[in-house]
Amino acid sequence: MSDASNATRSHTRHQTVVRLVQGDITTRPVDAIVNAADPKLSGGGGVDRAIHAAGGSAIRAACDAWLAEHEALQTGEAMLTPGGDLPAAHVVHTVGPRFVDGQQSEYVLLERAWRNSLQVAHGAEARRVAAPSISTGTFQFPIAEAALVALNTTFRFIDGHRDAFDTIEIVVFSDADRDAWAARFDEVVETMLGTPAAG
Repeated sequence: MSDASNATRSHTRHQTVVRLVQGDITTRPVDAIVNAADPKLSGGGGVDRAIHAAGGSAIRAACDAWLAEHEALQTGEAMLTPGGDLPAAHVVHTVGPRFVDGQQSEYVLLERAWRNSLQVAHGAEARRVAAPSISTGTFQFPIAEAALVALNTTFRFIDGHRDAFDTIEIVVFSDADRDAWAARFDEVVETMLGTPAAG
């Protein structure tokens, strides 16, 4: 499997390739994957459950050790564990916000989750990173708006860290999520960056 397999959108910014990929994030051949976790790092559902299941006991042990020293992972923050049995060497766990009405700092907290996740991955010297659609599952953040926050935050991070990453993948599973993200990808690339996205 090539790194670009299943990519539906791609744009290069300061030598970093940002790709929208449809598939299973647990199989991506990258250095670090981002996990959409809950504050107790429970591995209880969705992407979180899939990453814990595929990564095995090493992830659970690292989460338990971290929780022994911290009460919980706060919304918008991120922490690092080994990837265990995953192709990725590292997992960056972040807690996205639960969407209520858009007036509870949800947008700020989602931006913070993306920025901190990229910062933690950069600190781990991960050159290739894959991240899911944070907060758009059980946390019910509207996907089109979440995609806009995520993409803008990602490109701003790249602008400030031009040599941090080789690739950043945003990995979605369903056709509906792919279509929603693709529309926002085109919008961000064309309006913020002034260049058409490669389909």
